[in-house]
Amino acid sequence: MCTVCGCSEGTPATEGAKAQADHKHTHHDHAHHHHDHDHHHDHDHDHAGDGSHHHHGHGDHHHHDHDAHSHDHAHEDAGRVDCGANPAGLKIAGMSSERIVQVERDILGKNNAIAADNRARFLADDLLVFNLVSSPGAGKTSLLVRTVSDLKGSHAVGVIEGDQQTSNDAERIRATGVPAIQINTGKGCHLDAAMVSDAYRRLPSLKGGILFIENVGNLVCPAAFDLGEACKIVVFSTTEGEDKPLKYPDMFAASSLMLINKIDLAPVLDFDLAQTVEYARRVNPKIGVLTVSARTGEGLSAFYAWIRKQSAHLCRSGIEAKAT
Repeated sequence: MCTVCGCSEGTPATEGAKAQADHKHTHHDHAHHHHDHDHHHDHDHDHAGDGSHHHHGHGDHHHHDHDAHSHDHAHEDAGRVDCGANPAGLKIAGMSSERIVQVERDILGKNNAIAADNRARFLADDLLVFNLVSSPGAGKTSLLVRTVSDLKGSHAVGVIEGDQQTSNDAERIRATGVPAIQINTGKGCHLDAAMVSDAYRRLPSLKGGILFIENVGNLVCPAAFDLGEACKIVVFSTTEGEDKPLKYPDMFAASSLMLINKIDLAPVLDFDLAQTVEYARRVNPKIGVLTVSARTGEGLSAFYAWIRKQSAHLCRSGIEAKAT
């Protein structure tokens, strides 16, 4: 259950994992009940909105007309709610705003506990972990294919791919010779810490290396879910418009680095780079900004230098943690 948008994730499908048995319950359709009973006695029941019954004699026909209070039963998961900031002020039948906040708190609390376990495991493996987020079509898979191809000679590298359906992105990564695990979230719009924990166990040893997690294309929900990563990297495309950081501030506020991809297209798009950076830093004054092109390779050397800097920081953190 997504606590931000109310999507129903169901059971994520991870490659190599044994599928859980589907528990399906068949419910009778209670939308409209119309009963015709030939009981040789006449009861005409007009059910008004107040539930009153009008009986007219006893004859040959018994007729129930329930049109006035048709039964609509919405069989939903008890935890399925629309929460987050609830910007539209939506009301959920039978659930107070306090209850919504509590459900969100409980779900995020559970996720964060698993994320903390993930982070401890990654630290024990001296593993640098990045959570790549973007809107669909920003080019993060193409960027990732180029990145892992360039880094695999000097680092142990692995990838966890998140998509609603298909294993296309994982197959593109594997074609480079880098191991990748695909997670299909179904109706879910983001990865969570439990999914990452399960997928990480299925990867070969990456001790001392780098793990890239490519999240589901979505600039909203992944911002709220810690996966145990060292940091989030938001991939932004020059084709998306300069004001994306203002439209989706939570994601840019949660990210340590903004990669502005497809910079080679900027001249033909009349893209305002300075305006984009200003908007991003209005939301997050500390966000790093690099311009890159997955197609031409422009700016990737600066990105790799940034990764080396994060690796050195992780190494220092690990030494300090072991010393304490």
